[in-house]
Amino acid sequence: MKATDVIVQCLENEGVEYIFGIVGKETLDFIESLSKSSQITFIPVRHEQGAAIMASAYGKFSGKTGVCTSTLGPGATNLCTGIASAFLDYSPVVAITGQAGLDKQHDSYHQLVDIVKIFEPITKCASQVLSNQAIPEMIRIAFRTSQTEKPGPALLVIPENLAMEDAPPKGLPVLPEPSTKPDFEDVTKACKLINESQKPLIIVGNGVLRQKCIEEFYAFADNLQVPVTHSFTAKGILPKNSPLNYYTFGFEENDLILSGIDEADLLIVIGFDIVEKLPKDWNRKKAPILHINANNAPVDEYYPVQAELIGNIQQTLKEMNTQQIHSKSWTPSGNLKKRIEQIYHISHSHKETANLPLTTENILKVIEKVSTDHTILISDVGAHKISVARTYQPKQAGGVLISNGFASMGIAMPSSIGAKLALPNNTIICITGDGGALMNFAEIETAKRLGLSFIMIVLNDYILELEKQMMKKKFGDSFGVNFGNPDFVQLARSFGIKGVRPNTLDEFEELLISALSSDELILFEIPLLQRP
Repeated sequence: MKATDVIVQCLENEGVEYIFGIVGKETLDFIESLSKSSQITFIPVRHEQGAAIMASAYGKFSGKTGVCTSTLGPGATNLCTGIASAFLDYSPVVAITGQAGLDKQHDSYHQLVDIVKIFEPITKCASQVLSNQAIPEMIRIAFRTSQTEKPGPALLVIPENLAMEDAPPKGLPVLPEPSTKPDFEDVTKACKLINESQKPLIIVGNGVLRQKCIEEFYAFADNLQVPVTHSFTAKGILPKNSPLNYYTFGFEENDLILSGIDEADLLIVIGFDIVEKLPKDWNRKKAPILHINANNAPVDEYYPVQAELIGNIQQTLKEMNTQQIHSKSWTPSGNLKKRIEQIYHISHSHKETANLPLTTENILKVIEKVSTDHTILISDVGAHKISVARTYQPKQAGGVLISNGFASMGIAMPSSIGAKLALPNNTIICITGDGGALMNFAEIETAKRLGLSFIMIVLNDYILELEKQMMKKKFGDSFGVNFGNPDFVQLARSFGIKGVRPNTLDEFEELLISALSSDELILFEIPLLQRP
């Protein structure tokens, strides 16, 4: 059996449904083998960056490993942004690239670069196949590595000459990951630490979503009755109407929950990834830490661990919920929750939108108003990302995707494709700025070709607004941040999809409700400024 046939057989054994990528000379045999699979659908994309981002979003929402592929050289390096995003946002991905044959790697060769060395810093493991006998084992290692906490990308490089040679067909069993939990003595110590505190505060991160322990977290927080604040990627774990919900933290400016954190005498940090925000930015008084996560606590002056519970978070919280933990029922001073709601534009009632200005915050309020438990909002990176993190409150845990590790512009469109394939029955709405939109706009053709339906909202202000704000603050003026944009509605129509341009907030709401009831791929251009 040809080696690439064995690779496809192994991928089928891993439960792979989709592979995103672009065909190249060095991957012709792999793609030909894929064409014979009845289980795996190969999805040709318009740029390898889009392929990696699609695989990352698919992995995030499906709970499986997303797979992307490229040829050697520029095809492989084009994957880097999406793979780095998966690495710092903890999304399970396996990338498979072609490479020049082993007989050509000793010297300079057309498009030859050391792919493994390039990818080593942005993957959990990266390796090149040197013997076809090792293919099944190497694929199993790549998938297992990508899925273990913390999830992330793995790379497998297939030299062209090995791809065409024979290989033994043998698959390795896919076994579930073992579940671990802390020792009973450690749990007892942690509970004693909580009971001895007067004002504990909970910081919750995406690990609670990844390990599917929402109910256990609810029970723990409800028992303790203390303030809870979320990282950007954990938004929605506590319902909006929970009195314990102090919303989101991690902002550069107006991070209001910091005053509450300063009051706390113990920080219970659960499933939080410090890549989102370094401890020195939020634990200014070096409050003691109870660390609950799948991995060891970081060594950091501003993360003074008093106890740590390492293991499966779901099992850990289940164990803690059986212990005698005293309810604290404290609230930060200064009516903090109310101030957060006012300054972050968080409303608990849906007022009429007539005569309200067409701002990002008001647009998010309309989306929140008409969304359901099955709505997923995907945010690109830009000034609007801060508004999404502050204002928008999803109706379900995991109902919003914000890249806050690598935080690359241009992720919204390809992420929407990956999300829709992972959750075909959910409503997907992506929101992006004009800068991020055009970075991967060509993937609209991919979405159209696949017959996918979702809503893309482009906030058009002809500028990199966040960078303008930062430059004005630092230098008093801005430079190099202005654009001349196309007509996004006409551009959308040129791809064969519907484009609309509401000019008022109530017109936006009316068009959005209509779009949600249709089964179409629709682009909204929101003019935040008049066309230059």
